[in-house]
Amino acid sequence: MTSPFDIPAPDARPDDRSHDRPDDRDELPQYVLPLVVRLEKATPPGRTDALETSARAVLTLLSDPRATEPEGEWAERVAAWEDARIRKVVRRARGGEWRRAGELPGLTVQGREAEVRVYPPIPLDGWPKDLAKLQVSGTDLEETTEPTTPDPDLPVLWLNPQLEMSAGKTMAQTGHAAQLAWWRLDDTQRKDWADSGFPLAVRTATPDHWAGLLASDLPVVHDAGFTEIAPGPTVAVEGGERYCPVGRLPR
Repeated sequence: MTSPFDIPAPDARPDDRSHDRPDDRDELPQYVLPLVVRLEKATPPGRTDALETSARAVLTLLSDPRATEPEGEWAERVAAWEDARIRKVVRRARGGEWRRAGELPGLTVQGREAEVRVYPPIPLDGWPKDLAKLQVSGTDLEETTEPTTPDPDLPVLWLNPQLEMSAGKTMAQTGHAAQLAWWRLDDTQRKDWADSGFPLAVRTATPDHWAGLLASDLPVVHDAGFTEIAPGPTVAVEGGERYCPVGRLPR
């Protein structure tokens, strides 16, 4: 019996992931990267910790040999996903749902409180049964500790201060931002970040800082506007002094 994780990706092109027009990407087979956050009723994680853990989960999959090695079992699927639109969907699970989600091929990343499981990309309409029945809504989270000023060594994923998004939607956006940063790095920089466990921070920018980020050449996520919000910028990445050196605004 096959699952969406077993079906070979058609026409994957791992060495050609850039397209001049959005229409080019739309014409390719479409994939989505599933993420599942563990939300137990009695012990939900803090919002910022969940956002940071989601970003690290995406990076952990992108750096896994099963995705990076030419003969890796996830390599063709990841290449096909990156070749088209970069879709991510976050669902929530608890109890037996979380246990069953953990039995599917993927990786679980632990934050201070949050647990996020990420899976290799699947066809847009090919969700496995145990993931398809999980809820997308209901991922609103509160902070359990007040976010502190980020360490200057760490990259910061800055959230657009003008947007209100559910935690699940924002987790997908921080995953996008981490992926954009990953693409900017060379092999040595990627290895250094990965070997350290992908340290990073997620914070909400001030309006003035956000304006500066948008005017820079730093990585910025532009959401297509399919869910929750109108199309536009959602997250910008400012590199750390040690990890993920994609650039910084003048201080």
